[in-house]
Amino acid sequence: MAGIFEIAEAGGKKYFFKLTASDGTVVAVSPLFNTIKGAAAGINAVRENAATGLIVDKSQARSKSIGSHHAAMKVSTGPGARLAPS
Repeated sequence: MAGIFEIAEAGGKKYFFKLTASDGTVVAVSPLFNTIKGAAAGINAVRENAATGLIVDKSQARSKSIGSHHAAMKVSTGPGARLAPS
């Protein structure tokens, strides 16, 4: 089963969404949106960009070990997916 996007109200007429994996693990939580339409647009943006997005590791450990010019990575999305240097 694929992940599930859930839109919830955060009080004060603000909304957010969370992405939950099929095993129940919360994978991502969005910032607050002023409208449900805004939250839905955020979900669509994640859907459109997640599979092709770069991972940029800005952690200190990675920067010190290989240098920041190698920190951008492409994401492989097939079976056995892993991080690969760009």
